[in-house]
Amino acid sequence: MDNYSKSKQLTEAEKEKNDNGRRHTIGKRKLIQNDIKLLIKGLGDDNGLVRRSHSEALAQAGPEALPELIKALLYSKNVIQRRAAAKTLKLVGDPTALPDLIKALTNDSDSVVQFSAAGAIAIFGEAAVNHLIIVLKNKEHTEMQYGLAAWCLEFIGAKASRAIKKAAKSKNTNVKSAAISALGEHIRLSKDQEAIDIVERAINDTAENVQIEAIKLVGKLYRIESLINALILKLKNKNPDIRKSSILSLMQLNIIEAINPLKDLAKKEKDINVIKIIKLAINRIDKDMN
Repeated sequence: MDNYSKSKQLTEAEKEKNDNGRRHTIGKRKLIQNDIKLLIKGLGDDNGLVRRSHSEALAQAGPEALPELIKALLYSKNVIQRRAAAKTLKLVGDPTALPDLIKALTNDSDSVVQFSAAGAIAIFGEAAVNHLIIVLKNKEHTEMQYGLAAWCLEFIGAKASRAIKKAAKSKNTNVKSAAISALGEHIRLSKDQEAIDIVERAINDTAENVQIEAIKLVGKLYRIESLINALILKLKNKNPDIRKSSILSLMQLNIIEAINPLKDLAKKEKDINVIKIIKLAINRIDKDMN
């Protein structure tokens, strides 16, 4: 046999081998997709243990499972399956699912699906921030959806401090108040002066919901002198919710210097709920002093 014939025979053998390998791969892919569809079906099972095992198996499949999982999340008529699909997407941990998880958060009629979608969104850190800001800016969403988006931002916290500091300067009050609340972990860990300045400005923001979130946050931090003075001044605010939030934060921080301003406020306060909180705060701070 000449060299040409040997070469031709070898080429044909390699081609046959490659074709067989390609057919094997295609068959394997079909098998995987069939398995994925079967596992997706199991997400609607009434037995929680069955759902969990199917969810874990889909998580092992990784990105291969995404198309079917997203289809189940957005279009399944079985609410149990939609809930399980959202939880499974959290296990898969692929950020390409973010837009679809946002759709589930904002469009699904079931509150558990919305909660499960939020739980999944929150794990993606900085990649999720802009998606959440879009939710907070949209006036069409419910209070619960705003609350879930704000919770996601707070959960992300220090993992996306730059993006959250930027959001805390937004002109949109929903975005700003949620971002202010989300700065807590970052400030506690880093004592970032820029972030502290953002909170201090927010205490005197023109929007009262932003003021309240900033005041609540101060009570969760360590003692920061400039912010303490701002809280004491807020005891004179006309809004009872702002006064109430300020009193609670001063009490949480055990601010001894607030005793006299609180006693002065008690003499003229007319809101019954605020009066109760003033008494509680004075007693708590007095007790710690003695």
